[in-house]
Amino acid sequence: MLVLASSSPRRQELVRSLGFPYRIEVSDADEQVEASLSPAQIVESLSLRKVKVVYERLKQEGQAGTVLFQGKTILIGSDTIVVKDGVVLGKPADEQDAAHMLTMLQDTTHQVYTGIACVDLATGAEIVRHRTTDVHMKPLSPAQIERYIATGEPMDKAGSYAIQGIGATFVDSINGDYFNVVGLSVSLLSDMLSEFGVDVL
Repeated sequence: MLVLASSSPRRQELVRSLGFPYRIEVSDADEQVEASLSPAQIVESLSLRKVKVVYERLKQEGQAGTVLFQGKTILIGSDTIVVKDGVVLGKPADEQDAAHMLTMLQDTTHQVYTGIACVDLATGAEIVRHRTTDVHMKPLSPAQIERYIATGEPMDKAGSYAIQGIGATFVDSINGDYFNVVGLSVSLLSDMLSEFGVDVL
């Protein structure tokens, strides 16, 4: 059984593709981090924080007799940020913030960092990793940015765009793992699950 500590439909789809039974347990973890952390440290620490909130909740429910899992249960947490010239871009605060981010990203290359944390529900063992992908965005006019923001798609996305949505039309090229940009590297996750003795293939 896989337990995904995320409400993201994109991540749910990717976890579903692995073929294991799974359930969703949304984490309400605080996502504030220290300004001194590197991008890699940010996504790894937030991924682990999200999954630990769900871990503690499920352990308490299990002790109360309300949660029962058969066999091995692995909890999965993930976090994604966009980084441009050392500046971390999370989800936009509003439409103006989204426009500012997209203006920064257009006609340049940026990095997408996604962290993954896996915790074994039975033992509490943890594995935390991250992956980075370079994304080059084509030049965009202010009118294009405005029309894209009007679709509503950017408003809950790191860096204010979705590579699996209309935002794909802005992406010239990527160097690295596409699914890492979507929000969960399936390749990296499968390697981490294998370390717990859970093999996809």
